[in-house]
Amino acid sequence: MADNKKNPKGRKVFSFSLNLSWLYFLLLIGIGYLLFNNQKQASPEKIEWPEVQEMIRSGDVSEISFVRNDYKGEVKIRPERLAKYSDKFKGGTPPRRSPHFFFLVSSKFDPEVNFAALNEELTPVEQFKVVIKNEEHFWGEILQMLFPLVLFILFWVWMFRGMNRGAGPGGIGGGGGFNPFNTGKSTARESEKGDVNVTFKDVAGLYGAKEEVMEIVDFLKSPKKYTSLGGKIPKGALLVGPPGTGKTLLAKAVAGEANVPFFSISGSDFVEMFVGVGASRVRDLFRQAKEKAPCIVFIDEIDAVGRARAKNGGFSSNDERENTLNQLLTEMDGFGTNSGVIVLAATNRADILDQALMRAGRFDRQIHVELPELKEREEIFQVHLREIKLGEDFNVEFMAKHTPGFSGADIANVCNEAALTAARRDHKAVMQQDFLDAVDRIIGGLERKSNTIMTPAEKRTTAYHEAGHALVGWLLPYADPVFKVSIIPRGNALGLTWSLPEERKNWSKSIMLDRMSVLIGGRVAEEVLNGEPSTGALNDLERMTGMAYAMVQYYGMSEEVGALSFYDSSGARGYNLVKPYSEKTAELMDKEVKALVKQVHDRTRKLIDNNRDAFMRLGALLLEKEVIFAEDIEQILGPKAKPAADDRFEEATSATEPEQA
Repeated sequence: MADNKKNPKGRKVFSFSLNLSWLYFLLLIGIGYLLFNNQKQASPEKIEWPEVQEMIRSGDVSEISFVRNDYKGEVKIRPERLAKYSDKFKGGTPPRRSPHFFFLVSSKFDPEVNFAALNEELTPVEQFKVVIKNEEHFWGEILQMLFPLVLFILFWVWMFRGMNRGAGPGGIGGGGGFNPFNTGKSTARESEKGDVNVTFKDVAGLYGAKEEVMEIVDFLKSPKKYTSLGGKIPKGALLVGPPGTGKTLLAKAVAGEANVPFFSISGSDFVEMFVGVGASRVRDLFRQAKEKAPCIVFIDEIDAVGRARAKNGGFSSNDERENTLNQLLTEMDGFGTNSGVIVLAATNRADILDQALMRAGRFDRQIHVELPELKEREEIFQVHLREIKLGEDFNVEFMAKHTPGFSGADIANVCNEAALTAARRDHKAVMQQDFLDAVDRIIGGLERKSNTIMTPAEKRTTAYHEAGHALVGWLLPYADPVFKVSIIPRGNALGLTWSLPEERKNWSKSIMLDRMSVLIGGRVAEEVLNGEPSTGALNDLERMTGMAYAMVQYYGMSEEVGALSFYDSSGARGYNLVKPYSEKTAELMDKEVKALVKQVHDRTRKLIDNNRDAFMRLGALLLEKEVIFAEDIEQILGPKAKPAADDRFEEATSATEPEQA
């Protein structure tokens, strides 16, 4: 591959770099040319020895060349006699070059005696020339022996190229180029001082997690401050949290702030198809880290290699992954020392990690990176709005309140989607409505504008289905306040009810029962309206059933089952085919779940029946406008019901009679 470069004086320098792919290409062209060339030239036709005798006696043969060690003879026909044998050639065309025919004989054949006897039968003009020789096949035998080996080497080279694309300069050969000996070398990317531009200023929110990580950076910058009092620098920190909360961003900020070498690698990079490669890469990674100490090693998605080891060697066992994990455990805290090497790791599945990996001395700290709260979301919006031209009506505090449960990655997606929406509408700036539409699109999917999606009957059913969700959510005290209701199809949903959930860390039984009532409110509304349910409540029923089983099996909220929990927080029972409870207990839990769902259903049906007039008005308004907001609901149902200090589940229905609504 040729390229033009400029030297310091500005003159162009022509350089040529040969890539291994070009060698493959040239080799294929050469093989193709040889095959095509051999096929293009007509080869001699095989005949039997009696036919050769007839040709000789007819005076048509001018020369016979016999190879003694191959017992093979080649026949050359006189040019003026070739037309006589045209039917013996493929296509009726004889070869351009001799020989024209060849024959094979047994090992008992004596060429001198047989050819001399035939020549004696002919006149001097018809006699043929005899050439007897021995051919050496030295090079042919060597090529025949080496060709399979060359093919195997080429296949080996091609197979290992993909495994070494990300190899860093630490391996033999360096530069990440192909080298089969780099297979066991670490593929971690090394960042030197100043290579990463991300700092803690770019990380909004994450107050507790950021302080923990900043302390690790402080350890590296001024270790004597801590060691002078007898303290030891932590060996590792594990970042745990849901996807998109900023775990990798925190690691990048550490790389930008620490001003020390930084090695980053993914957990899946350790595991390859060959046995021993993962453990070898772990050894090489920590060898490089020790040479650059003090430094930081960041392993992203460590659950790919750190999953808990199987207690039995059955189908759940993976020897290669477990060997890699064992080597990682040894390197982090084994017989040797890793002074000055701090390991950062990130995962959203901390419950499935091996207990030996989680102990103190390996990961001394677990830093929980949770979903941002209101103030943190506001700061995250400020970070992602730096490059966006905002309209005058934009309110960042309102948007932070409008996005509960959103992660940092979700907020970044909202900002980008809002800018794209404003551009499609030819706006000069991104308005508040563009952000709201972006949130709707991310939650519910793309709006489907076709008028043929629903029939009038389906649209009516959908409107009252969503009205049932909205009414139950508005009247029950522990339900999340409804923000907007829409019957405009989005994604796979024919209608949606948006609510703004309160950011709770602990849910009581009353809260869960109210939320289950909201989920089944749409199905009950269909029963009230049409006398029968439809398939539109599939997702609602799925979520409600999961919540009911969680209340009985995990949270101990059933009087019959008792305060028992069968939740597996460690993930150790993932492949265990034996349930931790008996069949009788399973039947009891199923019975309790059905009773709980029936209780919620009857309570929700009573609530809608008691407020039937308001329910019908709400559905009619939704059919008319297609989109209604909390203000419209409040005009029909009054203020949102709020929980009292002594509210109980049994009293919730009586507190929401029609006259009070």
